[in-house]
Amino acid sequence: MIRSLHISNYALISQIDIDFTKGLNIITGETGAGKSIMLGALSMILGARAEAKVITDASRKSVVEVEFEIENHADFDAFFSENDLDADGSRVILRRELSPNGRSRAFINDSPVNLSQLRELAIRLVDIHSQHQNLLLADAEYQLHIIDSLSGNEPLLEQYKVAYAEYQRLLKRYSETRDMIRRGRDEADFLSYQLNELNELDLRKGEEAELEAERDLLAGMTDIKLNISEAIAPMRGDENVVTALENSVDALRELSENIPDADSLASRLDAALIEIRDIASSLDNYNDEYNADPERLDDIENRLSKIYSLETKHHVDSGDGLIDLRERLARQLEMLDNGDEMLAQLESDARAAKKNAVIIARKISEARQSCAVAFAAELKEVAEPLGMKNLRCEIAVTTGKLNHFGIDQVEFLFAFNKNQGLLPVGQTASGGEISRLMLAIKAIVGQKMHLPSIIFDEIDTGVSGEVASKMGELMQSLAERIQVITITHLPQVAAKGRSHFKVYKQDNDNSTTTLVRPLNDDERVAEIALMLSGSTDNQAAVAAARSLFDQ
Repeated sequence: MIRSLHISNYALISQIDIDFTKGLNIITGETGAGKSIMLGALSMILGARAEAKVITDASRKSVVEVEFEIENHADFDAFFSENDLDADGSRVILRRELSPNGRSRAFINDSPVNLSQLRELAIRLVDIHSQHQNLLLADAEYQLHIIDSLSGNEPLLEQYKVAYAEYQRLLKRYSETRDMIRRGRDEADFLSYQLNELNELDLRKGEEAELEAERDLLAGMTDIKLNISEAIAPMRGDENVVTALENSVDALRELSENIPDADSLASRLDAALIEIRDIASSLDNYNDEYNADPERLDDIENRLSKIYSLETKHHVDSGDGLIDLRERLARQLEMLDNGDEMLAQLESDARAAKKNAVIIARKISEARQSCAVAFAAELKEVAEPLGMKNLRCEIAVTTGKLNHFGIDQVEFLFAFNKNQGLLPVGQTASGGEISRLMLAIKAIVGQKMHLPSIIFDEIDTGVSGEVASKMGELMQSLAERIQVITITHLPQVAAKGRSHFKVYKQDNDNSTTTLVRPLNDDERVAEIALMLSGSTDNQAAVAAARSLFDQ
């Protein structure tokens, strides 16, 4: 159940804090007081789109926070574990923050989460029935969702979702492969020509880069040989550096008796000579290795020309790209050669996947049909006291082609008068009748699914008198099992609440603000009298209000 609601800096709401109770909570207020603004803020917890324009004070963020109390925490352990979130006993706090720049953030128990995680948990904690949902009653997908909710099909539907997706994947692969083979066979000769051309080139990975490096080396060979000759010349002349240095070493040895470190200097110079001889030897080797080879250079240039030409022709930027194309063409032609066998296998796989999906869909259908009969009977029983004593109801479940939801189409058929045939709800029900049907449906669904809280936004629109009282009794009965919060304009409903909150507007010199306050018993009587007569001074209305309240 919802323990508390906090809203700040949202539209006309500067800040409100409401502590709800178990049972039936009533919210009343004049039209335009801000009740819908409260629901708009609360819907943010359920993942509704958040827009910066709702922020009144651009210097601070807008915050909506709801604290829930859950009786059976084990029902939510899996969610907290899968999402790596900390549980807090029987308390769950959901918060949504909206910054003036339009950035939205979501939290569960003060831990940042994404919006889908927030919504996944919120829809298991509260159901908000707003007025526009009455229009959903005529929607086939919504009707199917109701039946699935009551039939306990969730595990089967998850299995079916995976099976149907696999069937669609294989069917798409079959279709794409079939079309590709058809196109490929029309182009087979051209593809073979392209492949033969690439096979004749016989290019290997990395060859282009190797050829370019060798070409650059051969093309610069004259300069390379000249530089080597210039480097080695001083060490290979008649009066070469090496011979001169060798004479220097001998001279230093002769000076050893006269100069204390002459031997040391001679050793150092001798070590340098060893290094010079090694350098000279390396340069000789390079000089022998590097030779101009015009024929080899021509061969390289011709091969690179063929490679570059095919790269341009096939719009690739490297020789490796040509190799990839060659392999791809080979696979494509191989597929064309084995196309019939491949298509047969893909078709067989798709048929098997479809068969698996159909098996699951039929199990779902059986559960739906069984649930539809029981639900129609229960809906008639719950709705009859709401002024629909002649109600007849049939939930038609018909099978058809495989689709995202299985093989079924569901249609709610109603008759509200004795001489009336069964018709789709959108063609036969008035606004008031749809409101009462939705209340009955929500009462059944909320009770069967064990939702902790349900919120009704003026679901009693279009009814009055004894029917209004019966609707209040149904909400009161439902509230014995789950928490019910209802926004209402009907005094008969308002009188049956355990707690009562009044929404009102307050003006100051610069702004208008929406406020909420809890009502005590005397204030509730006055509020109900106001709802009955438009005045709190009408004694007859006060007496009638007290009578309703005392009941």
